[in-house]
Amino acid sequence: MDLTIFTQSTIPLTILGLLIFVYALFSISRSRENKTTPRKQPPEAGGAWPVMGHLHLLGGPEPAHITLGNMADKYGPIFTIRLGGHQTLIVNSWEIAKECFTVNDRTFASRPKLVAFEVMGYNFGMMGVNPYGAHWRYVRKVATLELLSNHRLEMLKHVREFEVRSAMKDTYDRWLGWNNINSGQHREEAKPLSCEMKNWFGEITSNLVFRMVVGKRFAETQGKDTIQKTLRDWFDLIGSFVISDALPYLRWLDLGGQERAMRKTAKDLDQFIQFWLDEHRQNRDDAGSGEAKPKHGDFMDVLVFSVDEAEMIDGHDADSTIKATCLVSVPFPYF
Repeated sequence: MDLTIFTQSTIPLTILGLLIFVYALFSISRSRENKTTPRKQPPEAGGAWPVMGHLHLLGGPEPAHITLGNMADKYGPIFTIRLGGHQTLIVNSWEIAKECFTVNDRTFASRPKLVAFEVMGYNFGMMGVNPYGAHWRYVRKVATLELLSNHRLEMLKHVREFEVRSAMKDTYDRWLGWNNINSGQHREEAKPLSCEMKNWFGEITSNLVFRMVVGKRFAETQGKDTIQKTLRDWFDLIGSFVISDALPYLRWLDLGGQERAMRKTAKDLDQFIQFWLDEHRQNRDDAGSGEAKPKHGDFMDVLVFSVDEAEMIDGHDADSTIKATCLVSVPFPYF
């Protein structure tokens, strides 16, 4: 009885000792490997705090690019900083940057896994934010061939011409109405007619891109004011700084409530995109299963006919792939 109790009490100590022994062997082997094949590491900037790293320096009174420029003058063209728990490589030389994006392009092809990209980017499903892999290669191939190719742009030339002519006609009609109203007055006394060019180009861009992507003008879309507000919130949140990106173990606290706002915005925006996707799927079903891929259809039409509904690409289903790829094409200037 006493022997059994003694054995049971020594088991945890034995396991702990074994783990320490294995860790020691691993550390010794790594140190020997580093001595045999030494690799010069870039210097790390000074002034880091234990947990925050260099975040307090980037959030100081000077802009971040000025702070990084001063570090580059002190530590050279390549160095590292710590953003919370993440070590980050800083490059300030076009020769090194060229080598990163040519010789070692696959190493630097991935993207950081930020909370905004996960919550509002369909779990890293958007082409501009998803990590390098099978899904990124597939989406990039489809977007390059079916949206950004010269052949596709030439086929949709009539859309661009219509939107530009429509915008010019609306501007001319406004001027004509203003001219008729003030025809009997001195022009010096008449209220001047103004045209905000930022909004003018923004409306052309939004109508053009929405027609190319989802097949309808943004100005004629139902609930466009709500969509515009949701997209503005989406752009604001996806570019905001979230503490859990630097300190992942604090994510459960949701300091600042940003993740909660991201989930609400993602849900609201997904309802609109899902409605357009259902419309396109219904149009495809009405056209018949034997219908070929549309030649003059919008981008969502092409994706609906191209992406297999039952196919899973690196953990992403067809619906999320289509919606994420269309969302990344939304025009920023107007929103």
